[in-house]
Amino acid sequence: MGTADVEAVWRIESARIVAALTRFTGDFGLAEDAAQEAVAEALVSWPLASPANPAGWLMATARRRAIDAIRRRAALQDRYALLAVEPVVDEDIDLDRIDDDILALMFVSCHPVLSPEARVALTLRVVGGLSTEQIARAFLIPVPTVQARITRAKKTIAAAGVPFELPPAGERRKRLGGVLSVVYVIFTEGSTATSGDRLLRPAVAYEAIRLARTLAALQPDEPEVHGLLALCELTAARFPARTGPDGAPILLADQDRQRWDLSAVRRGLAALTRASAGGLGPYGLQAAIAAAHTSAASVQATDWDRIVVLYEALGRIAPSPVVELNRAVAVAMASGPEQALAMVDELIALDRLPGSHLVPTVRGELLARLGRREEARAELELAARLCANQRERSVLLRKAAALG
Repeated sequence: MGTADVEAVWRIESARIVAALTRFTGDFGLAEDAAQEAVAEALVSWPLASPANPAGWLMATARRRAIDAIRRRAALQDRYALLAVEPVVDEDIDLDRIDDDILALMFVSCHPVLSPEARVALTLRVVGGLSTEQIARAFLIPVPTVQARITRAKKTIAAAGVPFELPPAGERRKRLGGVLSVVYVIFTEGSTATSGDRLLRPAVAYEAIRLARTLAALQPDEPEVHGLLALCELTAARFPARTGPDGAPILLADQDRQRWDLSAVRRGLAALTRASAGGLGPYGLQAAIAAAHTSAASVQATDWDRIVVLYEALGRIAPSPVVELNRAVAVAMASGPEQALAMVDELIALDRLPGSHLVPTVRGELLARLGRREEARAELELAARLCANQRERSVLLRKAAALG
């Protein structure tokens, strides 16, 4: 077995191993460190002798590393004694409560005591199985920054005495929104990168989908979990048509809809149906908007009136300036640009999205449709200056130049 084999087993089994070790030791940081040490040992030993049960080998080795660490901690001798009496063999993987273990791991990684950035990094590391290098590449930040976030997160969890257990049902429901928001942030970064030279980061987006699927399997009675999964699937279904062979963005109106992933569309619609059974929340409504796009044969054939209504509903239960901006776009498509421009100008007057390239982007498009070409060009040039994604910036500059 080579490095790729070790990485593949780790990605599949890491959450189970860290979760089980955390339950055994009661120490989240120790469990994650022991699991990483087991992976390091696998990289050395597996090319020489492949284990019959790779997952069991990792579990057994990680458990031994945990025992070694506990032995060095005099205050934890009782825990060591408890662990040491359990047999350690390659086949010794305790599968009882494994679903609850992984769910608990997600709630610990997304605990409110952590900053949003730390929650994302820790979730990708311990639940997603990504290395610090992979996380750093995904978000275009230095590896030491990721390492520092993860280290601080584990220390914060330890200092706060966060238990490795599922919160009570009522508390779990209150904290579920935080877990979903972390998965949503990860997916959003993958579906439209905030910076860099690529529009999409599919690996990041698909990791978020994997986390959403896991959460949906573990929390099947929570409508918003299925709503988020539906949103991710339906949005990702359009990935194959969103960029050209050279990575250049392809706008919705110009996309070849035959290239959309119909399997992802079907999965997304099925998840949306499950979300609808409990009444659509914020993620479910966004998924319904995505479904309206994927069910249309073209931009012109899209039911824009329905999308406006959905955005109005979303604005009532989860108000935000981004929702209002998107509603303005839908209004422009349904009723014309004049009413939409008034909505955008109100956002500007209230300074709702300062420094965002999205507002001048939309305003420039609306002005262009109204024939106010010089103003439109100025807005699109402003949007390009504010945009950190090189691919989006090139599209904005091309549009601005066409108005010259």
